Amino acid sequence: QVQLVESGGGLVQPGGSLRLSCAGSRIMFAIYDLGWYRQAPGKQRELVASITKSGSTNYADSVKGRSTISRDNVKNTVYLQMNSLKPEDTAVYYCNAINGRREHWGQGTQVTVSS
Repeated sequence: QVQLVESGGGLVQPGGSLRLSCAGSRIMFAIYDLGWYRQAPGKQRELVASITKSGSTNYADSVKGRSTISRDNVKNTVYLQMNSLKPEDTAVYYCNAINGRREHWGQGTQVTVSS
């Protein structure tokens, strides 16, 4: 069974940085488009950043310029580097892998930005 496991979340002060990782098992990341989503309490899940199989990236306006998504197909891992974090970045962050009708989600990692 495919598994996506996120890590790297935690409590960080405003202005701080975090690097989220998502490691896949029993899945070949190289053939998937990958993304990071987040869901804050009472809000819908939203796309934060995505990276295609060919390496093209896309960012939500709210994180553009502060975040970088990258992938390592050898390690079957996708990363999200987030800088200059704000309280409104507080959410559960989920990893997503999609290839046509095949789609997989991780269980999420909590990011809390607070002083």
